[in-house]
Order: sequence, then C-alpha cells, then structure tokens
Amino acid sequence: MAFQPIVDIAARRVWAHEALVRGPAGEPAGDILAKVTDANRYRFDQDCRAKAIELASRLFPEDGSLLSVNFQPNAVYRAETCIRATLQACRQHRFDPSRLMFEFTENERVIDAAHLEDIVTAYRGLGFTVAIDDFGAGFAGLTLLADLTPDVVKIDMKLVRGVEAAPRQQAILRALVGLATELGITLIAEGVETPAELAALRALGIPLAQGYLFARPALEALPPVNWPA
Repeated sequence: MAFQPIVDIAARRVWAHEALVRGPAGEPAGDILAKVTDANRYRFDQDCRAKAIELASRLFPEDGSLLSVNFQPNAVYRAETCIRATLQACRQHRFDPSRLMFEFTENERVIDAAHLEDIVTAYRGLGFTVAIDDFGAGFAGLTLLADLTPDVVKIDMKLVRGVEAAPRQQAILRALVGLATELGITLIAEGVETPAELAALRALGIPLAQGYLFARPALEALPPVNWPA
C-alpha cells in the first residue's frame, strides 16, 4: 500500500490518509487491479483492507485522521459477513474502526444497485464513513446522491483540472457545493496540482482536497505535506 493525504484546506491539517494499492515492487494500481478476477475479487478486497489497517496502525495510530480504503461493491457478498475480517484486523492492530472511511468508485458499474444500498446502510450503521470516489466521471451521477446520500463525495479530477479558468466547471462545482450543503455531504476535490486550482476551490467553498500539490503517494510511509502559501 501507498498512502496519500487528504487535507483540510482552511485548517491546514491532514484529514485522512488514503491507502492506495501497489505491487510488492511498487507496481502501480492498474497493474495489480488488472489481475483481479471474479474468482479472486473477494479475497483481494479483504486482503487490501487488512493490509491497510495493519500499516495505518503503525504509521498514524493516534493522530485522529481517517484511514480511507477503496472497496469493490461487487466483491461484497453480505456486508455484515465480509466486515468481520475488517473488524478483526482493527482489533488485532488496535485501530479504532470509527476512523475507517470506505470509498467506492462511480466508475465501477454496480450489478445490483439495491445490494450497494444495503452495503452503504450497513457500513454507516457500524459507524464507518462512506464516500463516492471519482464523482462526475462514472455511470450513475446524481442518482447515487439521491439513492445513497453518502457522507463524502470525492470530485473527479477532470472537474478540478484548470478550474480557475473554466467557468463551466466552476458553475458545476458551485451547484455541487449547494447540493452537498443541503444533503449534509462533505466534498473532497481530487487531483489538485496547482495553487491556482486550490485558490479557486477554496473560493467555491470546497473544504477538503487531495493531490500532488500537497503530496505524492508514498509506499508504506506517510509523505511530508506541502502547504502552499
């Protein structure tokens, strides 16, 4: 696993660390995910969670930040059953499970929407934070907000890139900020790379951000955070 921070823009503090899949020699996520099949998807999902929790318990055991873990909805057969191994890993490594945030990507076509809703309901009932990743680039769009009302929405980097000079992107993000406020959803801007993008996002009222401007992912380590002036 590699780790990349998610930061609170105004408070200038790390809000969460996202665990990102890497190979044993640092191979990128795409190389590893390409080897995931229906036959090994469940085991892969479970092993990733356990490894992320193990590393987080050593790297940031008590700083109050969240551990963000990606999961594949189609790998979760019954939420109550599959979460047992996650909770066991938390007990084993003395990691507070209330610090877990689970991200599912809008880019993955979910075979059974009702199944996804059951997962989100079960996870939130256990006190986990639930996030939609890559929002604005996938299959379901606003339907997910209506059906699931997640705790967090991560805005896809395509809506963030060059936003300071893109009135249409600004209009979309401004509307999304309004929706998020009404629905009680926290927004994270993904892929922030320049001070100009950050300034525009701050002006739009987006509270959290993630991207190379702050830190690149570090393999089994926490990268130092760059705080732009």
